[in-house]
Amino acid sequence: MAGSYEDAVSELLANGPELAVFLRFNLDSITRLAAALGNPERRLLAVLIAGTNGKGSTAATLAGIVQAAGYRTGLYTSPHLLQINERIQINQEPISNAEFAEIYDRVQSASLQLIQRGTLSSHPSFFEMLTAMMFEYFASAGVELAIVEAGMGGTDDATNIVDPILSIITDVDFDHEDYLGKTLREIAAKKSGIIRSNAPVVLLPQHPEVNDTLGNAILEKNARPVSATKHMPPLTPGSHNYFAHKANQVPRAVFPLLFMGKEILVNSPLVGRHQLRNIALAITAAEQLNSCGYKILPTHVEEGTQNTKWPARFQVFLSGADFPEAVLDVAHNPAGAWALRSTLSALYADRLLTLIFGCMRDKHVKEIIQILFPCAERVIVTRADHPRAMPARDIALAAEDMGVMTTTAETVREAVKLARSMPIPGEVLVITGSFPIVKDGLELLR
Repeated sequence: MAGSYEDAVSELLANGPELAVFLRFNLDSITRLAAALGNPERRLLAVLIAGTNGKGSTAATLAGIVQAAGYRTGLYTSPHLLQINERIQINQEPISNAEFAEIYDRVQSASLQLIQRGTLSSHPSFFEMLTAMMFEYFASAGVELAIVEAGMGGTDDATNIVDPILSIITDVDFDHEDYLGKTLREIAAKKSGIIRSNAPVVLLPQHPEVNDTLGNAILEKNARPVSATKHMPPLTPGSHNYFAHKANQVPRAVFPLLFMGKEILVNSPLVGRHQLRNIALAITAAEQLNSCGYKILPTHVEEGTQNTKWPARFQVFLSGADFPEAVLDVAHNPAGAWALRSTLSALYADRLLTLIFGCMRDKHVKEIIQILFPCAERVIVTRADHPRAMPARDIALAAEDMGVMTTTAETVREAVKLARSMPIPGEVLVITGSFPIVKDGLELLR
């Protein structure tokens, strides 16, 4: 047994990489572990969210709205940025170190007993353990609604043992193809695994192949599709005006919206056209909760969207005496890169950009380079502190093959130091790529 928080985290990490569970492609392990714990997921009311991009933003926004309505709200997301506790929150407060260690010991004890009895042939994975801990913690802490983000896919994701009262599917695109499939239809089919019979599923129109796949799944399961289009503000060439960005102020998404017949003002920290979709999904889901026994009013939507907490998604740090204005954004796949490029163009069209970038080996590196690197005045590539990280030199060579010259740095700290040693007047520093890169940037800028 772990005993301490530090031991609990160490033992969790020893269970293998986060993606290890998907090598099994089934829910046997998490189902048996949950049963040994008394099936805590059955004592929860939950919203389950799947998609490629936007799951976390949608989950955080919806959690903020539900909390504003006075409900004890659980939020489960992945991966984390600074500390593993971030993944499991109640009312925007991460699980404490002491609670984390206690819940871990409870779940670990059940796991070891299952292995000893031969019920499990191997130890549950890192993600299965954390998911079981989340269900156990939320159920024991009296959470009134759990907002649960699927880790990857949907059908075979450990979170999918819960029976949600409502499902949400965000934008589906290419990512993790080795696990989810090589085509949009295959990927969308995996995401559709969270849809439940006779239950609402909130979604927005997207790629025709995705629409077709999700539509067929909805028909097969006799689910009830709910479109979030009515909570989307008009997207026109001037729609960047929704994003208030005045001098010496952090930008926000601000726009009027009709909710349950009343005009409200959405004022969210999540900026960019892509975030308008995520906000619309969350607001539509909140409206649907009124049919599930909850009471969500327009004032709750205003307060919840305003108080949403979801760092490192086009998070702006204003310039200081010795540091330029900086943007942190997790853009680790082509869709995320396009979203970042669009938002940079909308908010910083008249500014020079210095890009600090690093990513994992299994990502579409060349495509991301083609999307992002031409936007910058200069690019510094670096390596994330992660076993799957792509060496900076390899990223630089890939960029050079496409005619883009870069500078390399061993770490994000060194990359920032290099950028500051050769300042460009009025520049904006953009730190982006995979989560570990943005994590290092966040630690430097906080």
